[in-house]
Amino acid sequence: MRLEGSCHCRAVQFTVEAHSPVPFMHCHCSICRKTAGSGGYAINLGADAATLTVSGQEHVAIYHAVMHDEADQRATRSPAGRHFCRLCGSALWLWDPRWPELVHPHASAIDTPLPRPPEVVEMGLAWAPSWVDVPDGPRHPHFAEFPSESLEEWHKRHGLWSE
Repeated sequence: MRLEGSCHCRAVQFTVEAHSPVPFMHCHCSICRKTAGSGGYAINLGADAATLTVSGQEHVAIYHAVMHDEADQRATRSPAGRHFCRLCGSALWLWDPRWPELVHPHASAIDTPLPRPPEVVEMGLAWAPSWVDVPDGPRHPHFAEFPSESLEEWHKRHGLWSE
């Protein structure tokens, strides 16, 4: 399915092909929370990186998050690039060279109507601050860190994946 997206000021517009338009998770980690705003909810769509086309590329900046290792207090840069509009700050997509075939547009940047998911994975709860109201119940499975089920596996389990 073709997804169309943009930043808030519309300086950056993009299209990408996805196997499913259904958002599947809310990430509550500090990186998603601080780079995409409030409770997180950042990278929750997956698409074919080879199909990404961008208008306004000159307005796109990339942030590589600082990863802190609690055990030895070392900080390293994530290889994943969080793309955002340098004019309005809108989070757009994440691309990681470890999985070069994928791009992860932020659902918040997508202009194409997205369907309501059958469930929403609540992940990164070990890092969620106490003020975040995390949805609960059978439609909101909780994970302290990352679920073992991949984005593709989740969509296939729910019959939401098209080839």
